[in-house]
Amino acid sequence: MTIPTDAFRRFQAELAALDATSRPSKSPMELAKGEFLALRKRYGLTVADVVTFFPEEEGIAYLQQLIAARTR
Repeated sequence: MTIPTDAFRRFQAELAALDATSRPSKSPMELAKGEFLALRKRYGLTVADVVTFFPEEEGIAYLQQLIAARTR
């Protein structure tokens, strides 16, 4: 069964519109947090696992940002 080109293009346009309206409602930090949590869940990672990929100074700065965001 083939899908008519018009229907497929309309479907793509509707998906793009939904995606465009959902993205502005979230801040870049919220998007990054969601992506991080999804990866963490998928691979069973901890924050310590992620921090070890940073150079030491950046890892410390990242942890400080997490703590500061948590106390706000």
